[in-house]
Amino acid sequence: MKILLRNTNWKIFFILFVSFWLQTSLVLAQKIRVITTIPDLADITKQIGRDLVDVESLAKGVEFMHAVPVKPSFVPKLNRADLLLLIGLDLEISWLPALLEVASNSRILPGQPGYIDCSVRINVLEPPTRIDRSEGDIHPKGNPHYNLDPVNGKVIAETIAAALSRNSPQHQETFQKNLKAYLVELDRWIPRWQEMAAPLKGVKFVPYHLEWSYFAKRYGLEQVGTVEVKPGIEPTPNHLVGLVQKMQQEKAQLVIYGPQSDRFPRQLASQTGAKALKLPDMVGGEPEANTYIKMIDYNIKTMLGAVKGS
Repeated sequence: MKILLRNTNWKIFFILFVSFWLQTSLVLAQKIRVITTIPDLADITKQIGRDLVDVESLAKGVEFMHAVPVKPSFVPKLNRADLLLLIGLDLEISWLPALLEVASNSRILPGQPGYIDCSVRINVLEPPTRIDRSEGDIHPKGNPHYNLDPVNGKVIAETIAAALSRNSPQHQETFQKNLKAYLVELDRWIPRWQEMAAPLKGVKFVPYHLEWSYFAKRYGLEQVGTVEVKPGIEPTPNHLVGLVQKMQQEKAQLVIYGPQSDRFPRQLASQTGAKALKLPDMVGGEPEANTYIKMIDYNIKTMLGAVKGS
């Protein structure tokens, strides 16, 4: 009887020990759950977090980032997230706040440690002198498309690494090591891109949406208008007539568009002799642009090809 009791106690102890070990291992192995608003932030997070993160972007690269189609599947993803990374500057204002309210995750609400605004250290272009939402301007805090300048990509990476380190300080050394490696990689590309893009200096272009300002400043292009009347406002016939005249006067070479319809860009191109050029403004906007580095490289090479062929 005593032998049977001892065997039973041993079995119970063994089961409890294995159960505790499995639970502890699960906790230790659990990845940091990161949700980003655009795929650029997701790709950079993967470079820094590697196997320690589980990251997903709400927006797809082929969508217009100001107006991402909201899906019911977003809610449980946000509910389980440890970190939320966003572009900020109110870029996501039309679709993200309502999702956060429904998701009921206090960790990722504004002001909380899990809410990471990646614009905090960016030198913002085109700050507003007057905010009037009645006119439909969707850049009320300045231009939020800073992801298109690779030097800002370094700033984004540093912000993400700091956020991951605060969330999981036990892995800070790993995050900093991965950050350093990624910054070294960007530092190899940035001077190469600067040299490649030299023929773009002085090229005059018209974007559909006001999103290429940071790229243009980095590489010396000159913007001579936008297809939209102002950010988020589709062109009127009078606006298009005036834009054609200005493009002809300025000898604009490119009309750049992304997820928008090609109707107006092609119309303008046919009337002015400029080239209508589709370029991704986010990672995944084109199959060849499936990482942040590849997106910047694709945009520069495609723009160069269009300018040289004109």
